[in-house]
Amino acid sequence: MTELPVLPRLLVDDVVAAALKEDLGRAGDITSDATIPAEARASGTIAARTPGVIAGVPLAAATFRAVDPAVRFVVECGDGAAVGAGDGIARIDGPARTILAAERVALNFLGHLSGIATATRDLVERVAHTGARICDTRKTTPGLRALEKYAVRCGGGANHRFGLDDAVLIKDNHIAVAGGVAAAIEAARAFAGHLVKVEVEVDTLEQLHAAMAAEPDAVLLDNMTPDTLRAAVAIIDGRAIAEASGNVTRETVAAIAETGVDRISSGWITHSAPSLDVGLDVAAG
Repeated sequence: MTELPVLPRLLVDDVVAAALKEDLGRAGDITSDATIPAEARASGTIAARTPGVIAGVPLAAATFRAVDPAVRFVVECGDGAAVGAGDGIARIDGPARTILAAERVALNFLGHLSGIATATRDLVERVAHTGARICDTRKTTPGLRALEKYAVRCGGGANHRFGLDDAVLIKDNHIAVAGGVAAAIEAARAFAGHLVKVEVEVDTLEQLHAAMAAEPDAVLLDNMTPDTLRAAVAIIDGRAIAEASGNVTRETVAAIAETGVDRISSGWITHSAPSLDVGLDVAAG
């Protein structure tokens, strides 16, 4: 697996702080405060309850650290690693109240991001016999995009653009207003700097011919059948990155990859991947 990007500490701390504020509210964990003595200590293990790929360990660690730096968090299985049911992810010990107050937020991050990594790895493995790479989209949870795209990387996928400001992607509505595929590409070229990539979405071979005449850097082939995708790849002929999108599922992804496309983008891996079942069992002492 390629080396994972580093999650910026500032980004992690800001997201964790917002999540803890949401959960602890105005009075903190009143259940733990009412039932557990302040001096009580606890230890436990965060473990996977189903097989998957781990992502979000830095978020879990930061959650406990934010509530109380006295909590000791020892990583047993880092981001990007495959785990089986029952495998330990991290060991924790420290003040019991702190551990229980931070537990749900830490597990929410870990389960959600690991679910994305697991879904991504599944698609990556299904296309491993081809040259295609699995990519994400901007269909992400508001406020969590950078983390979800990080989880895609943990699963072996690649990142598409992070926002509207880092690449040009001309879609059908842009084309409708701009007056056609070629006109939209030419306008984007005139507007964007030389370092900004220009990609255009097409859904017919006729549109693709018009797009290629304007020399885009990449073409998004939207909702095309495998036969049409093969024809599109032949038309592109290596002159631009060929990206397939639409109707990407576990069942269809291999056939899509076998058409010769360079990239396959999936919104499902971030917006609909089920969370990985992870849990924390603690004991006093």
